[in-house]
Amino acid sequence: MKTINPNNLNQKDNYKLLSASVVPRPIAFVTTLNDDNSLNGAPFSFFTVLTAKPPLIMLSILRKDGGVMKDTARNILRNKEYVVHLTTMDNIEKINLTAALLDVNVSEVDLAKLTKVKSELIKTPGVKEAKIRFEVTLDKHIELGDEDEITADLLIGRVKLYHLHSDIYQNSYINFENLRPIGRLAGNDFLTKDGFKEIIRPK
Repeated sequence: MKTINPNNLNQKDNYKLLSASVVPRPIAFVTTLNDDNSLNGAPFSFFTVLTAKPPLIMLSILRKDGGVMKDTARNILRNKEYVVHLTTMDNIEKINLTAALLDVNVSEVDLAKLTKVKSELIKTPGVKEAKIRFEVTLDKHIELGDEDEITADLLIGRVKLYHLHSDIYQNSYINFENLRPIGRLAGNDFLTKDGFKEIIRPK
C-alpha cells in the first residue's frame, strides 16, 4: 500500500490523484447567461446531490491559473441562476465540444449546435438535447483554497423545476436503460454500462 501526504504534492498532482480516484462522476452541463445575454455552456464533473429537503445540488468550479474565476461561476454569481443538464451517451459528443477554450461572450452552445429551450421559472435557457435538466437558483457560494490563493468556487444550488423526458421517467423512477448515463473518469476516459470509452477533449 502506497502512502502519500498531499502536502508533498503540487496542485496538479493532487488534482490527478483525486479526480482519478473518485470515479465515476456524473457530468453536469451548465448553461448560464453572459453579461451580453449570450448563452454560455460548460461541462463539470465535480458535481453531486447534497440533500432532498430542500433539493440542493453542488458544483465545484476550479479557477484558472492565478485564481481567475471561470465564466460559468462569474455568471452564476451575477445572475443567481443557471440550468444543469445531465450528460448522457446521447449528448456527450456535442457537450464535449463545449469544453473548448473560447473567448468571453462566445457561445459554446452555438459552437456545439445545441438547441436552446426556454426555462419556465428562470431567465436562463437550457438545451433540448438533455433528457434531464434542472432549473436552479443559487443558494450559497463558498470560496475554496489555501491562505494564499482561492482555487475553486463551490456553488450550492436549489432546484426550482425538474424537466424529465417521458421515456426516462416512468412510475416515479428513472429508467437507466433509456437514460444511458455516462461517468467521467480522468483524462479522456469515461465509463458507460458497456465499459470504458475514450473521448478526446478539445483544446
